[in-house]
Amino acid sequence: MNMDMKIGIDASRNRSGGAKAHLIGILTECHPEKQGIKEIHVWAFRSLLDQLPHHPWLIKHNPIALEQPLFKQLVWQATALAGEVKSAGCAILFSTDASTLCRFKPMVVLSQDMLSYEPGVMRYFGYGLTRLRLLAILAIQNLAFRRAEAVIFLTRYAAKVIQQSCGALPSIAYIPHGVDAAFQQSQAVNSWPEAGGRPIRCIYVSNTDMYKHQWVVVKAISLLRKRGHNLTLRLVGGGKGPAQQLLQDVIAIADPGGVFVKQLEFLPHNDLPALLTEADLFVFASSCENMPVTLVEAMAVGLPIACSNRGPMPEVLADGGVCFDPEDADSIAEAIEQIIQSSALRLSIVQRAKTLSQQYNWKRCADETLAFVAETYRRSKT
Repeated sequence: MNMDMKIGIDASRNRSGGAKAHLIGILTECHPEKQGIKEIHVWAFRSLLDQLPHHPWLIKHNPIALEQPLFKQLVWQATALAGEVKSAGCAILFSTDASTLCRFKPMVVLSQDMLSYEPGVMRYFGYGLTRLRLLAILAIQNLAFRRAEAVIFLTRYAAKVIQQSCGALPSIAYIPHGVDAAFQQSQAVNSWPEAGGRPIRCIYVSNTDMYKHQWVVVKAISLLRKRGHNLTLRLVGGGKGPAQQLLQDVIAIADPGGVFVKQLEFLPHNDLPALLTEADLFVFASSCENMPVTLVEAMAVGLPIACSNRGPMPEVLADGGVCFDPEDADSIAEAIEQIIQSSALRLSIVQRAKTLSQQYNWKRCADETLAFVAETYRRSKT
């Protein structure tokens, strides 16, 4: 295989933790020579470039515009990026954010955002600036998907829903994110609490937002405590705005003395494996995800899981947990109660979820991503 291909990666919009983890994961685990790739050029802001591994084949670009306000970043992406990619000799561009304004061809686009597409989510945001922003993102992403030679989706669910909006796309791949090996290596070892002993420790890891439904989980835990189940709930991720206020209002009613609910602010990702191993049961109540990485992390650690039945969650968790309606406290309580009352069910879903989680690794993600990008380039030349 000729080692003459150079590919570019536009990571200029990789501001979220998940987007950063994806880029770091694939560049740490990939072997570009397997696909005939000589060099990989990455355009990103300095703090992200500093986190990337060092390889002789990895060339990092830090245009000054990417350290400036968002408007200047967008202008650079729309007017200058394509020229820089061409000057670097790149044969194809891989955009890790679908809200790209770049018109370089050929290009592969990665879809990582579902907020603009998930049916029913818009109602959480009213009719203000947030809704306008999401509608603008939807229009920009649909245009990017149609212009691209190929699109990578994280789940089949995301591909189905997004193509209902942008139309059928000619070339797509399903390549889920990986999960850090630390989660596979950090196993939940707590014995299930004896009746009348310590409380059953539930944990929900996610930022507080309207589509995350933390306040409904608090109501569900309160219901179960009233039925005699000794449960506590740790909410990890922090938050602000209307969702955080709603959560605080519900906690003030359900747990005014701070007996069973504790909320932690954002924690470094490296701290999460140890935190998960301290828990007995994982709750995931989001109604909008492209790929629920924190869910897969809990699967890898080996926690019994009660999970939302919305979005791609049933696809990812399959029969490795008990599902519920994330907007119904009674439904959440019933799912958790099933897990509490059956040791056989707990063992079964933990083993199944652990097995399912093993497919989500960065080596697979890296190999499949580079292979698809390289194949897309070769196909574009025929």
